[in-house]
Amino acid sequence: MRVKGIKKFRSTKNGKIYCYHRKTGKRIQAEFGTGAFFAELARLDDLVAEVDPKPGTLGGLFAEWRAGPEAQELAPRSQSDYAKMLDYLAPLEAMPLVELDRPFVIRLRDKAYRKRKRRFANYVIAVLSSVCSWGVDHGLLDENPCRGVRPIKRPKSLPRANRPWTDEEREAVIAEAPKHLLVPIGLGMFAGLREGDAIAVTKTAYDGTAIGKRTNKTGQTVWWPCPAPLRRILDNAPKHSAVTLAANSRGRPWTESGFRSSFFKFIRKLEAEGRVGKGLTFHGLRHTVATTLRELGYDNETIADALGQSSPGMAKHYAKDADLRKKMTGVVKRFDRRMNKVATKRVKPTE
Repeated sequence: MRVKGIKKFRSTKNGKIYCYHRKTGKRIQAEFGTGAFFAELARLDDLVAEVDPKPGTLGGLFAEWRAGPEAQELAPRSQSDYAKMLDYLAPLEAMPLVELDRPFVIRLRDKAYRKRKRRFANYVIAVLSSVCSWGVDHGLLDENPCRGVRPIKRPKSLPRANRPWTDEEREAVIAEAPKHLLVPIGLGMFAGLREGDAIAVTKTAYDGTAIGKRTNKTGQTVWWPCPAPLRRILDNAPKHSAVTLAANSRGRPWTESGFRSSFFKFIRKLEAEGRVGKGLTFHGLRHTVATTLRELGYDNETIADALGQSSPGMAKHYAKDADLRKKMTGVVKRFDRRMNKVATKRVKPTE
């Protein structure tokens, strides 16, 4: 029997069928197919039944923004992040826009901080501010109530977030990383790809000498001639049937949560052994690449090209893409020499 709106699993231990309501994630306790089962399913469906948002409310503002081109033009990762923030704000959708003022936004920020901590609270307000700014432009609000609401500052006592990796840490990680982690780590370490891009980049994006792709977060084109260490990692990676360059230990594409769990488990192991310091993150590899390029004398625009970061200067026209290959070839030659120089210094002479 096929029933819409549920996820059904059969236990391999006892053969029982377990059902979960797809939208709420709650387990349906009643036996599958019975009258009680369908009654419980209907009750859960009613809990998430969609109600048309009323004009002049926060829900109405969200609905109109979602239908507009600005929301559709967001990069896939940004669309996902915005959706999470708007889901968090969903209980407020019946609130009239005339009641949305700066003191309320500050209380909202502080409540999010108490529940989800600083970064989440700041991102909620940033998303709300973006949507409200859109509402002002479209005549739905007189002013942006988020304007002037300051983000919660990062405590000075906290260690630096996403700090660059040291040369010793990079060498230790490359030497000890399991094969299924080595490819995404190499893409972050030697190409500066974000975690999401490193596990999603396809085999067709690598031609044996360079990687070219459009980043998930900013939609910017990145073309990066692979330094020698990265080519060795990619060319010697275990064969698998996944469409992505990186694959997990079962030869399947990584999920973000699966990769993050495996990555930090590996890093914590090296921490415990004293091989790396505390605070290593995958995103810190982008900071490492940016820091190295800055030390080599490259300007911010070149570094933005290398990392696929958006900026007003890059957005002026598409002509820069025509020069990107020549420009990045020179950049990576110097980057590659720097990496090889560090590795050569650490190779002990044979007796």
